[in-house]
Amino acid sequence: MSEETPVSVTLQKDGDVAVVIVNNPPVNALSWHVRQGLKDNFEAALADDGVKAIVLRCDGGTFIAGADISEFGKPPRGPDFNAVLNMIEAATKPVVAAIHGTALGGGLETALVCHYRVAVPSAKLGVPEVKLGLLPGAGGTQRLPRVVGVEAAATMTSLGDPLPAAKAKDLGLVDALAGEDSLAADAIAFARAKIADGPRPTRERPVFGDAAVIEQLKAANAKRWRGFEAPYANLACVEAATRLPFDEGLAFERQEFMKLMMGSQSAAQRHLFFAERQAAKIDGLPKDIRLRDVKKVGIIGAGTMGGGIMMNFLQKGVPCTIVEMQQDALDRGLGVIRKNYDASAAKGRFKPEQVDQMMGLITPSLDLEALADCDLIIEAVYEDMGVKKEIFGKLDKIAKPGAILASNTSYLNIDEIAASTSRPGDVVGMHFFSPANVMKLLEVVRGEKTADDVLATAMAWGKKIGKVSVVAGVCHGFIGNRMLAPRQIEAQKLLLEGATPQQVDKVHTDFGMPMGPFQMSDLAGVDIGWHRDPNRIESIRDALCSEGRWGQKKQAGFYDYDEKRAPTPSARVEEIIDEFRKKAGIEKREITDQEIIERTLYPMVNEGALILEEGKAQRASDIDVVWVFGYGWPVYRGGPMFWAGIEGTDKIAAALEKHGFTVAPLLAEKAAAKAGF
Repeated sequence: MSEETPVSVTLQKDGDVAVVIVNNPPVNALSWHVRQGLKDNFEAALADDGVKAIVLRCDGGTFIAGADISEFGKPPRGPDFNAVLNMIEAATKPVVAAIHGTALGGGLETALVCHYRVAVPSAKLGVPEVKLGLLPGAGGTQRLPRVVGVEAAATMTSLGDPLPAAKAKDLGLVDALAGEDSLAADAIAFARAKIADGPRPTRERPVFGDAAVIEQLKAANAKRWRGFEAPYANLACVEAATRLPFDEGLAFERQEFMKLMMGSQSAAQRHLFFAERQAAKIDGLPKDIRLRDVKKVGIIGAGTMGGGIMMNFLQKGVPCTIVEMQQDALDRGLGVIRKNYDASAAKGRFKPEQVDQMMGLITPSLDLEALADCDLIIEAVYEDMGVKKEIFGKLDKIAKPGAILASNTSYLNIDEIAASTSRPGDVVGMHFFSPANVMKLLEVVRGEKTADDVLATAMAWGKKIGKVSVVAGVCHGFIGNRMLAPRQIEAQKLLLEGATPQQVDKVHTDFGMPMGPFQMSDLAGVDIGWHRDPNRIESIRDALCSEGRWGQKKQAGFYDYDEKRAPTPSARVEEIIDEFRKKAGIEKREITDQEIIERTLYPMVNEGALILEEGKAQRASDIDVVWVFGYGWPVYRGGPMFWAGIEGTDKIAAALEKHGFTVAPLLAEKAAAKAGF
């Protein structure tokens, strides 16, 4: 090897068994120098007449965990991965993969070309490429049906979920389970026992199982896979394995892999993979900042939001005190939590005794003084600045020194809330999304005076309770709701000009959103934030609210609903829109789907550009994370700011100008350079 090549693969001998060891921290990814090391060391072992069998294993915490994603899109270096795999598979001596940790993606494909596989019980094996908009492109879709059969291969490749070692053994993916602490020795003994049997090349094994399962998988996952290309490409490759000779199947797999690799969906999904990890990093803060100790959490408000927030902490074994003003509200809130947990237990997610343990961690109270011993207190009452300031003023006197005081506000100014205390450095926004025990996004709002360790602690706890946390600055609506506002405003204007709620919503669902602007209003409640004066009718929404059309909860909003909450277009809503149109003197016209995109989605990109300019988001990819995890922006479009680059920032800026919007300077700059964010 040349001097520049890192030595990440070595060769040892144990009598007549050669052991090839990969050591490429942290996860033994298949970097170019690992591929080079595998090639060189396997060639050496095969050329040594004293070697009768070969074991491939890894140092560190895991077997090969997959490809080196950082090499994607860069000029290739080192030997071709497929060539290395084919050489291992064609070895004239039995080759045994010794698996611990995870064997994922390219790691599992490496194990599949070995003739036998031994794993520790804690190992996990899988092909998660579909989650990056890809497929196993080094023979995985062709070898798996020969090892585990068509049904398991189709399921593994299209869903991407890893299998525990015991399940992998049942399927024949693993030949033997090794001792948790004796993998190296057990694998050598297994290899020695296989010398007499000789090699067993996977490509020579027959495909088995019924291809009909492929159509069943498509039917079962139609909703989940709507708009995605990769699950179907994975299944097409497994199906090809059932009818094509191995080498032709490999060629088909390669062709499908390249289509996905060069497409926008995989680029979007890879972007999000990195964006999610990047979002956890707080610019300007030292990595080793000391976090505040949080052993007990307080929640103010036992409604849907407060209860949902508390469930996150209970599931991590954190004792919680929950405070309400009225006993019946407190009882109702605790009843809902118990009901949710019982429903989860019925589905096997929790054992009944776990539910009892979690409920036992709750201290209910009607007195804010009960929060005096809490380390983190989260206020989750309704959106009213006066109420929030009053609560924080009281907390200032009650909470112990160093306690973090967080507000779950979704719009209001954290600095104004913090100013009602004598310790604004302890105040931070923690904006959970509803339902808070399910939704993955947490916007952590950094006030002007929020202490660095408070921000870092809120972000760290977001991660601990399974959230994807993003830092936001103080502005009306922070990142997500601020970008939602222009979309909703334009959607209302489009109704007056001639679009229908169902047309606007269909454009959004066809785009890949889980629901459109009016479906969302009906679900959340058309009356949220309404002034509550039925005689003050200044908008379509006011008119709906004054007639009690508050959305799904009233079986009437922008749509009419039956008892199963199925929507149908409403003749009454059409009349209301017509009345407003006439009053405004607007001529009804034909609205195209393209115009709806230009006037509802493009302004969101524009608002995102303003958020970046003002420093209210740390990076464009954070905005994408907010919209994918908080609002259901389609994963395969990568978030609004990534999508802007695919759509064309120049095209977006030109359309915004045409429709009379002021183009954000940053967007104009990107458009002039024809660049993405």
